[in-house]
Amino acid sequence: MTDRQVPSVGIVGGGPWGRALATAARRTGAEVVLHSRRDQPGGLGAQLRSSERSPQASTADPGLHVTTDYAEVAKARLVVIAVPSSVARSVLRALGDHLGGQHLVVHGVRGLGVEGLETVSDLVREETPARRLGALGGPVQAGELIEGRPSAMVIGSRFPEVITAATRAFQGPSLRVYGTNDLRGLEWASALVGCLSIGVGYAEEAGAGPGLLAALISRGVDEAARLMAAAGCEERTMLGLGGYGDLLASIALEDRPEVVLGKALARKVPLDQAITMAKLRVEAIPLIPRIVRFAEEHRVDANTFGALSEILAGGRPQAMLDRMFTG
Repeated sequence: MTDRQVPSVGIVGGGPWGRALATAARRTGAEVVLHSRRDQPGGLGAQLRSSERSPQASTADPGLHVTTDYAEVAKARLVVIAVPSSVARSVLRALGDHLGGQHLVVHGVRGLGVEGLETVSDLVREETPARRLGALGGPVQAGELIEGRPSAMVIGSRFPEVITAATRAFQGPSLRVYGTNDLRGLEWASALVGCLSIGVGYAEEAGAGPGLLAALISRGVDEAARLMAAAGCEERTMLGLGGYGDLLASIALEDRPEVVLGKALARKVPLDQAITMAKLRVEAIPLIPRIVRFAEEHRVDANTFGALSEILAGGRPQAMLDRMFTG
């Protein structure tokens, strides 16, 4: 691969995030194979092509192929996983039959495993023969990628070739890609940002002013960094683009699923109805109680996350704000 060569990209996941990544990769000139279980003639592929605004795209874009066959995705050296964490293991198990040591596997999943606090890269190691792994994170949002608005993304990996391949695949005039070797830290930071976004949405709807919100965000980020240190990550990852920067971007969007959920819960909307209002899956809902247990086991002060757990259980707004600032 030359310095200027853009790698072909296989993307697994036909949801909003997978489609956004496919759009961004096409904008750089990469050939993209997008796996979607629900595509049909005139369906997802046509929708994605019609929404793409890059010069390379058209309604008959030869550089974009939508498929339901994992073998087609595996023809690309760089494979990106963009599915919910709840189905990540089953998807990786099926995909693993088509992967080998030559593949570079990156995921963009904002969550930790459903069986514990295993990261998605842990699942990739368990279910596939791929070993050169990475994760995408940072403040970039799906809408920004689709529309080509300026933003930033982080790629985490211990392998320089993974960072290089992801940078070539996604970085362009409107998207800057930064690299970190703290893969585990980026995965944890992305997951914890989703949790904290619920709390910020909740606090805003409950009437918290700028000062209180600033204190909540600062304390939440500090707790998250200490939790990450207990998990073997670098604390500074939470304080950079992959954590704090990602949180600022997330809470700025009123339609962000976690923010919508938090605001609905502050209005005393039952959890099941709030989930419906969020529209997209909120990875943080099953994760928050597990984070609280992890904090207790490792003796990490995490009152903010304890308050979030009580919020999901229907606690009162003022009681939750009090809990966040206990200790």
